[in-house]
Amino acid sequence: MSFIGFILSLLISGLIVGALGRWVVPGPNPMSIGLTILIGIGGSFVGGLIAALIGGGIIIAIILEIAVAAGLVVLVSRRTAGRLSR
Repeated sequence: MSFIGFILSLLISGLIVGALGRWVVPGPNPMSIGLTILIGIGGSFVGGLIAALIGGGIIIAIILEIAVAAGLVVLVSRRTAGRLSR
């Protein structure tokens, strides 16, 4: 796969990963859907790059992408919730 194909696949999977990352985190979430998609793209990039570096397959990449996106959702939602309560 070319580098551009790799980037495009990470962007497309980021849309899905953002939704899954938000779904994995329980409780109310004050983030907008746009921010969720951006977090999914970020999680997809980071998880995909980690999987590529360790030589993992597609299943490992998907698991890492969802885990990173879920972690980012938790961090951003806590930060956003802290701002809203002030």
